[in-house]
Amino acid sequence: MKYPSRKKQAWLSMALLASLAVAAVAEPAKPNIVFILADDLGYGELGCYGQEKIMTPNVDQLAKEGLKFNQHYTGAPVCAPARCVLMTGKNLSHAEIRGNRDSGNGRKFPGQWPITADAVTIAEVLKAAGYRTGAFGKWGLGPSDTTGSPIKQGFDVFYGYNCQRNAHSYYPPFLDSNEKEVTINEHPIPGHKKKPEGEVKASDYTAENYAPDLILDHALQFIDDNKDQPFFLYLPFVEPHVSIQSPQEWIDRYPKEWDENREYRGQNAYLPHPRPRAGYAAMISDLDEHVGAVLQRLKQHGLEENTIVIFTSDNGPTHGGRDERFNIGGADCEFFNSRGGLRGFKGSCYEGGIRIPCVVKWPAKVKAGSVTEMPSYFPDWFTTLAGIGGAELPSTKLDGIDLMPVLAGRELPKRPEPMVWDFHNYGGIVAVREGPWKAVRRNLLNKKKSVWELYNLEVDPKETNDRAAAHPELVKKLERFWLKNRVVEPDFPIPAVDGKTSLD
Repeated sequence: MKYPSRKKQAWLSMALLASLAVAAVAEPAKPNIVFILADDLGYGELGCYGQEKIMTPNVDQLAKEGLKFNQHYTGAPVCAPARCVLMTGKNLSHAEIRGNRDSGNGRKFPGQWPITADAVTIAEVLKAAGYRTGAFGKWGLGPSDTTGSPIKQGFDVFYGYNCQRNAHSYYPPFLDSNEKEVTINEHPIPGHKKKPEGEVKASDYTAENYAPDLILDHALQFIDDNKDQPFFLYLPFVEPHVSIQSPQEWIDRYPKEWDENREYRGQNAYLPHPRPRAGYAAMISDLDEHVGAVLQRLKQHGLEENTIVIFTSDNGPTHGGRDERFNIGGADCEFFNSRGGLRGFKGSCYEGGIRIPCVVKWPAKVKAGSVTEMPSYFPDWFTTLAGIGGAELPSTKLDGIDLMPVLAGRELPKRPEPMVWDFHNYGGIVAVREGPWKAVRRNLLNKKKSVWELYNLEVDPKETNDRAAAHPELVKKLERFWLKNRVVEPDFPIPAVDGKTSLD
């Protein structure tokens, strides 16, 4: 575990003084910022990205009224590191969290490995710039009794799941309210259970309170409470991450024939479900309905024009399991074309694991119905949102660029450095993208053969034609950049890579 220094505290004091000086000069009201993060939502699971079976009218409308990114990427192919990259603006070769890892502090739901007191989050810089900050959903960057607590990392208010494993159930025993655990179900449902025999009933896996609805209620109350001042609302919603425990009214809207003779009994982890295809689609539609509720509340208070709303996902859809008829948790990602034809799933640095949907609406600045092909990724949001909010950037190096020219439809900015993913789960994976070229190397944490692959995404977005042998000099260039610029992270080591200048 790392220990804090006084560096961040000094920077925050300077940023606050700077914001007060700016506030003394009359200027238009700062725009509100709403950042909605779905959980394990695939590139092809929204109507605006080609989905033909799942109903997502609210996000589709968001895309019609705003900008759709066709080549947007997460910061990592699983939950915690993706959120670390998003919150801190540092790619995985510089981020403090580079894989999912529990904090190990002894509780049943201990929370994930915490970011340190030195980490500067986008919430902190916006708060120093005069924003009211609230987070509602799944955190995953450190328990309440550590430096990683959202309340210690710039958020005035937090309500939801601190620990990702507690979020495996939509009817958990408790949720975290600021830094206290609040019981929501006297008869909670565990997130994992098998039913080898007998009738599978969805009603057997429900309890008194459905956590996503409680989270939404608190988020809407935050908008109500702060409608007269600038706010940053971070909404890391938990759907459609399994277990499949969607509302029955949504399940009933999908065809029963989808699931004839397809009961899921928990054999690929998480909870059983009698209609897994309908249940999975229902989770995405319920998520979409929650997005609609947020948009409606902004409209109710007359905040639409001066609010930027970003909707995206933390990584690609869930991968396969032992029973090949189902993905993990009973999902069927082939049936729904969840990857949008891309290669790989969650946990992979191929496109299906890291390319994600992203739509942005901001009537004051963003042209309705616009589309961009510019590659972008999570580190860009720190720099972009800080600029939008008039916030002071931290002195430490950030890895993103300002996307404001993209949002405004102006000339696309040039990215000075390649995009990097330095991932420490699933065997250890690195990916480096520069222009149309993307290099991938797997198995860095085990003894399996590790070789570079190279793909030209402009002509081969499905990554079917490895061009590494034809372009060895380009592979070596991307490798050198990654190794020269990466920072060794002792809490997430890759012995085969740490300290190396070449992998030959």
